[in-house]
Amino acid sequence: MAPSPQAAPEVPQYRITFFYGPEPAEDDRGLLCCTFNVKKRSWKGGVQIVVEVEERQVARARDAAGFEAWLARILSTLLDGERADFESRARDLFVQHLCALKLDLAIGAGLRQENSRVTVESFREELDAAVPGQKDRLLSHVLTELDLAGYGGA
Repeated sequence: MAPSPQAAPEVPQYRITFFYGPEPAEDDRGLLCCTFNVKKRSWKGGVQIVVEVEERQVARARDAAGFEAWLARILSTLLDGERADFESRARDLFVQHLCALKLDLAIGAGLRQENSRVTVESFREELDAAVPGQKDRLLSHVLTELDLAGYGGA
């Protein structure tokens, strides 16, 4: 019996590249923004999408993901002199990946080929609801980008 041909892996419809952030919104304290370059396969070029989240929503997401206890466990494996840098970077990475999750929600709802903003009001409840199910993804992305994958699980 001949082996069955394997299906080719599905090519993602969008290519998403993190551009920069998180940084405070220019006009509103309490808001953080991350910017992504998004290109759909059928588009000739990419667009920049700014994703806003409230610091309160970030705090809720950290609670839902158990981020603080997880981070304390990870930081305890590091030398004292490394902890502050890793802690700051981990917090930024969590926000970046939270924004990426919100961007995924916006893409799922339909995205036009134009530079745009996913406002703080958009997908607020959906993001809160998605975080518990995406906890492992969020934490593993932080570990990977910190190059600490061998230091502890998500």
